[in-house]
Amino acid sequence: MFTIAALYHFTPVSNLEDLQVIVREKCEQFDIKGTLLLAPEGLNGTIAGSDSGIQGILSFLKTLNGFANLDWKISHSPDAPFGKLKVRLKREIVTMGQPDVDPLGAVGHYVEPSEWNELIQSDDVVVIDTRNDYEVAIGTFDGAVDPKTNSFREFPKWWEENKQRFANQRIAMFCTGGIRCEKSTSFLKSQGIDDVYHLKGGILKYLEEIPEEETTWNGECFVFDGRVSVGHGLKIGPHQLCFGCRRPILPEDVKHPSFELGVSCHQCFDETSENDKARFRERQKQIELEKTRKRKSQVKAI
Repeated sequence: MFTIAALYHFTPVSNLEDLQVIVREKCEQFDIKGTLLLAPEGLNGTIAGSDSGIQGILSFLKTLNGFANLDWKISHSPDAPFGKLKVRLKREIVTMGQPDVDPLGAVGHYVEPSEWNELIQSDDVVVIDTRNDYEVAIGTFDGAVDPKTNSFREFPKWWEENKQRFANQRIAMFCTGGIRCEKSTSFLKSQGIDDVYHLKGGILKYLEEIPEEETTWNGECFVFDGRVSVGHGLKIGPHQLCFGCRRPILPEDVKHPSFELGVSCHQCFDETSENDKARFRERQKQIELEKTRKRKSQVKAI
């Protein structure tokens, strides 16, 4: 069983290159796989390993300057959710492209999962899903507005074009683990919106804590690891990824004429050229060859 930790923390970071080396070395020491992003504004990522390994790296990260209050959410998977480790330097730990937005300065009101249902069912509350369109497509909260954005960077433009729809109403926002709402609610505060709220811990915390019989959630929650989607109790959902477009698909979608492993699905078949598909086929061929080599080496080792 693999332990998975989804974590983020906003804090000023200066010596990024040095920190990247230190964090990578510690992750390797604890046999951690997954992705960690470092930026001047903090840390974000999802990682996996043994339970002791995850506890070890989290304890280490909390010792770093400014990270004593690092928070995370734990879940589990019977299969390895990541194949390798990435520790990357970025301009932002979640890209919004709004340099004046400061989650350390002002964010919306945090709402505990136990209080979320009551809030979003209020007549004067508009619920906005801040995630990307492919995430919303497989699950969201009752009555939530879908901005239909392809990336989080598009959210400010969407808000500017639609804000009049929400005049004189309270705004409740949510995302997968909470990080995007730190920025989206901070952005709205900078736009003069004071009555803005967000789900503390995101959808993942809600699905972990709220019984299914009390839910206002419909569908599955997309996650950025090998599980692809999770439901209530953070049970692994039925989805898999199309490696052509990185969107989630269901088992029955594999039977669609447009599906080709590693190349395309019904959602992206018309979005890529024949040259693209040829490249994807070659990539998939190399993946399969690498799998074959690994199986042969394992057999020889036995």
